[in-house]
Amino acid sequence: MGKITLKQVRKSFGDVAVIPGIDLDIDEGEFVVFVGPSGCGKSTLLRLIAGLEDTTGGVIEIDGKDATQLPPAKRGLAMVFQSYALYPHMSVRKNIAFPLKMAGLPVAEQEKRVANAARILNLTSYLDRRPGQLSGGQRQRVAIGRAIVREPAAFLFDEPLSNLDAALRVSMRQEITELHQTLKTTMIYVTHDQVEAMTMADKIVVLNAGRIEQVGSPLELYHHPANLFVAGFIGSPKMNLIDGAEAAKHGAVTIGIRPEHITVQDGGPWQGVVGLSEHLGSDTFLRVQVDGVGMLTVRAGGEITLRHGDAVALAPQLDKLHRFGTDGKALA
Repeated sequence: MGKITLKQVRKSFGDVAVIPGIDLDIDEGEFVVFVGPSGCGKSTLLRLIAGLEDTTGGVIEIDGKDATQLPPAKRGLAMVFQSYALYPHMSVRKNIAFPLKMAGLPVAEQEKRVANAARILNLTSYLDRRPGQLSGGQRQRVAIGRAIVREPAAFLFDEPLSNLDAALRVSMRQEITELHQTLKTTMIYVTHDQVEAMTMADKIVVLNAGRIEQVGSPLELYHHPANLFVAGFIGSPKMNLIDGAEAAKHGAVTIGIRPEHITVQDGGPWQGVVGLSEHLGSDTFLRVQVDGVGMLTVRAGGEITLRHGDAVALAPQLDKLHRFGTDGKALA
């Protein structure tokens, strides 16, 4: 249960094609992340799968059956939104049980499922509280619990951590990943945060202007970006992209080198001046203006003592260099 297939799925609003046509296979039990900049169509695509938006064309299959025209309630999917959408006057127990009550399940079955979801999400001691008595992370767990009790074929997450602070985002990210390991259920997760995508996904779908730029595992996208868009989007800090004579030396229109693949090295071929030095403890990020190359970001060790205005020599790890042609696609 939980295999989802998209065949030339399209979505237009009037004359504007938001999703020009997408083919995609999501296997049973996979954790798939849709990632891309704001306006790339990732949330729209998720809503098409959920049935919250009508398709303009194409076919959506769930477990081998055409679900394109099915209403959301008939698709066997559960969605978790950015907003918790909890009922403030209801207890946690009643909020989690609400979809089961609406479906007419026996009270005993409702209680069993709520207790199981609460155990999985560490909410058992909070079942009699109301949402206003919970933290943001706890409220999001309640929203996830409401999805779990439905025992769906797949979970759909639409930027569920956007309302949380940085520390809570990290812990909730880990909790959702562990939840996937526990439930073994297909999950589709939408985010604009490529760090979330890299740390959570089995498979990442990189979207740009409604089109799929690349599909692959996090490490595949990191080590082998298909084009300049993916190269510049995946990785933190982002890849350095260099044009002109320096790229031509390597038989490319553009070359890319990640900050962590540039070494501060006496006698290195790139001579530059430090413009900005950010010391983060274990790492130091340098912004270096390099003669004939441009401004580069370098990820160095935390013990480095370079400051603004210091001269520095850099050496790129040539085996980590990425080459791109006139069409922006990666060269072999």
